[in-house]
Amino acid sequence: MPYPDIIRSPEGIPNLHYKTWSKQNLSSRFLSATAGIFALISVLPLLAVLIYILIKGIGGINLALFTELPPPPGLEGGGIGNAIIGSIVVTIIAGCIAIPVGVGGGIYLAEYSNGRGFSQFIRFGANVLAGVPSIIAGVFVYGIIVSTRLIFGATFSAIAGGIALSVLMLPTVIKTTDEGLKLVSDDLRRAAFGVGASRFVTVSQITLPTAFAPIATGVVLSIARASGETAPLIFTALFSPFWPEGIFEPIATLSVLIYNFSALPYEAQIELAWSASFILVFFVLLLNLSARWLGRLTKG
Repeated sequence: MPYPDIIRSPEGIPNLHYKTWSKQNLSSRFLSATAGIFALISVLPLLAVLIYILIKGIGGINLALFTELPPPPGLEGGGIGNAIIGSIVVTIIAGCIAIPVGVGGGIYLAEYSNGRGFSQFIRFGANVLAGVPSIIAGVFVYGIIVSTRLIFGATFSAIAGGIALSVLMLPTVIKTTDEGLKLVSDDLRRAAFGVGASRFVTVSQITLPTAFAPIATGVVLSIARASGETAPLIFTALFSPFWPEGIFEPIATLSVLIYNFSALPYEAQIELAWSASFILVFFVLLLNLSARWLGRLTKG
């Protein structure tokens, strides 16, 4: 018999019924349960953070929170409207810098490079930059732009903060654009070349639209990462208790407001910090859910 360990009926038909208490099945169920427990443990910190911030921060959500300025230290009331606007402004500046450069770099790596020499250096640099601590990006921009007043004589400013965040966004955008374009079938490129299309037309009209979903997913994830950073903005955008006065002036952001107010001994400022934490976490969670939705479009 080719499989002597299989129990067969008198008619020679193997008995394939599931044996609950066999050694192999018990071992399989034990390992599956162990993996499930570890998966639950890995998710528990996220759930704990979300629930705790929800409990502490949702009580302070009201209209004044979005429309008023933070109160002086020790006073009640006020809001974080300037920090919300500031975070949006800084993130938009970072996106306007990082998205064109990152998508362009990914297009070069996927469509124009030969996979050797300079392209390998770019990929290696993107991987290294993705692992660089965010505070290094802040110190770098501080030394190059803030301390030298390089941009129209401005020191701490929204544009300096946007540049620092764009440095953090770049590797994610480059890598996702590169990988997204690699997913496009070469048959589409050959078909375009076969009807006389140039490489530029092929990239702009065929491969980029086809890879839109993975590229957009990478862009959204990079924005989600940059929007929650604090250290780069302390060195570049600093903070302002007033409404934004332009991109060349210091500007308030949610992450820096949380950092500043959480260290104060006043209950009013601590409550505003919790409310800002709730808004920031909700925004980042929304961006990550959007990225997952775009990822499903890719599979579809």
